[in-house]
Amino acid sequence: QVQLVESGGGLVQPGGSLRLSCVASGRDFSLYAMGWYRQAPGKQRELVATVGSGGITNYADSVKGRFTISRDVAKNTVYLQANNLNPEDTAVYYCNAKHPLSTYWGKGTLVTVSE
Repeated sequence: QVQLVESGGGLVQPGGSLRLSCVASGRDFSLYAMGWYRQAPGKQRELVATVGSGGITNYADSVKGRFTISRDVAKNTVYLQANNLNPEDTAVYYCNAKHPLSTYWGKGTLVTVSE
């Protein structure tokens, strides 16, 4: 059974940092592109960052310079280091694993940025 399980969300003050983790299980994800997406209340889900199987990264303009995505292939884990958070970053963050033949999603972890 394939599972993506996110953790690390929570309440943080503006300017603070969080590190999100996503552990993938059920198959070998080394050839999958892994990514983080987010969905704020009343808005569509949007891409935050992705890391390809070869390690190439891609970021939304809104998070460039503040967020860093990385992956540990041996642990089937992808991370999102989120720094200098602001209230506009408040959302449910979802882990994604993408391959030409299949795509998987986690259930999400809530990040709330507030005083």
